[in-house]
Amino acid sequence: MPQRTAKKLIREKIERMPLSRFLHEYKEIAGYGTPSRAIYQTIRELVENALDATDVYGIKPDIVLVIEEIGKEKYRIRITDNGIGVDPKYVPNAFASVLSSSKYKFRQSRGRFGLGVKMAVFHAQSTTGEATEVYTSPIGSSKIYYFSLKPNISLTELEEKEPIILAKGVWSKPSNWHGTVVRLIIRGAWSRVRSRIKEYLKMTAIVTPYARIIVITPDGEIIVYPRIVEEVPPGPKETKPHPHGVDIEMLKYLIRKSSARTLKEFLIEAFQGVGRKTAEKVIKEAGLDPNIDPRKMDDKMLEKLAVTLRNYKGFRSPSAAALSPIGANIIKAGLRTIFSPEFVEAVTRKPKAYQGHPFIVEVGIAYGGAIPAMDEPLLLRYANKIPLLLEKSGDVAAKVVKSINWRQYLVSFPAPLVILTHICSTKIPYTGLGKESVMDVDEIRDELEAAIREVARKLRAYLLEKRREQETKRRLITFLKYMPEITKSLLVVAKNTKVKEEEIRDKLIECITRKLGVPKEHVVKMISNYDVKIEE
Repeated sequence: MPQRTAKKLIREKIERMPLSRFLHEYKEIAGYGTPSRAIYQTIRELVENALDATDVYGIKPDIVLVIEEIGKEKYRIRITDNGIGVDPKYVPNAFASVLSSSKYKFRQSRGRFGLGVKMAVFHAQSTTGEATEVYTSPIGSSKIYYFSLKPNISLTELEEKEPIILAKGVWSKPSNWHGTVVRLIIRGAWSRVRSRIKEYLKMTAIVTPYARIIVITPDGEIIVYPRIVEEVPPGPKETKPHPHGVDIEMLKYLIRKSSARTLKEFLIEAFQGVGRKTAEKVIKEAGLDPNIDPRKMDDKMLEKLAVTLRNYKGFRSPSAAALSPIGANIIKAGLRTIFSPEFVEAVTRKPKAYQGHPFIVEVGIAYGGAIPAMDEPLLLRYANKIPLLLEKSGDVAAKVVKSINWRQYLVSFPAPLVILTHICSTKIPYTGLGKESVMDVDEIRDELEAAIREVARKLRAYLLEKRREQETKRRLITFLKYMPEITKSLLVVAKNTKVKEEEIRDKLIECITRKLGVPKEHVVKMISNYDVKIEE
């Protein structure tokens, strides 16, 4: 092979790939690999974006999602929310610049890649070439702002270009509305994924009963999830990272952001739970100079620091302020509304931590009522309030539910049992890039099992009481069945006395209440319900 040709091949092999090309060639990483996944992923990104713009800020969500088929496998999707809106100067980058993101914060967020709606806009541009339209009115603004824009996609240039703004406008707002409207056109396959999208929307409604969600599908179906409760969970707060969760690259990132001039100042400024004395102990244990400029530290020094921070035992547990659990009352309201069970219970566990990341586990359980009997529990999995529909078998919650002996809690399958699990954290340990199942981490597994068993014990108590009531009812019916004949016989015996039928009846009722240990009112009610008549 000629030397010139060999050099050319070497250059081709080490050519840097532009980000746009990477996302285009590996779009399945973000969930856009097939037409059916594309429309599903677009809808969930838009819905989750709308929810993050509302409930995170204490606003009761009003969301309208309209999906229209405008050609073969071509759909116009429009979503309207009543959120905080977007500052117009940030709209182009917020919707059409992949490298601009607000997700990389130390707080819980529905966003899973930092791409969110931007990837949906990128996919729309790649498949239809149509512009995305955005209307927004920030809270407190008297204006509505309009943008028609496209991401400036290049599969050859390394640097991302500024988004293309095709049109923009501004006008006075005729109402008090605030929020955002996003309208885009994508290629997808609704018919193949309609059931999954409906399941996703139903699962979203379960954990957001404080939201009003209206959906119009390409089939002309109107789906309405009304607001059931007025309470909105407190939103998460942005916090500093915990020292146990850092590595070398995270240290470099924090150092670039920091204005500290010494390593000691940097540790105090950058991390939660690190004061002057703790910083001195950590630096001494790492064998570093407390007065060194952190920007002058090489990789070996950073490695020493990272290892020491991860292993140091003196730090307080991570703050849970960055988390936003759903809340037991809201979980119960959601399960009650969707499933109409005879029994419902939920628990929110106290915050725990793994690898420096705080997490909270919540579990809800619903039984009986309108729930059909199934061969195994219907498991509804959530992570940071996002429904997880796929990859169930590898999920830690599925493994825990399967490991429990449900007969211990008086549940024999087939049984009408629904279990909801929710894990919220600043970092969910997903099993893979699909982010549809949670890794079997010991700390999370233990909390899930404890939470499930806690609500299962309450279910057992309910079923035990129900069994007792059924047995009491059966015995009471037996007594009541013979009550007319006994009364008649006693009246014959007391024929020459002044004893009346009502007195005999009252005495018999007192005997029954003592024997069964039930209130007199209960027996009287049973007599009425079963139409037991005392004949002479």
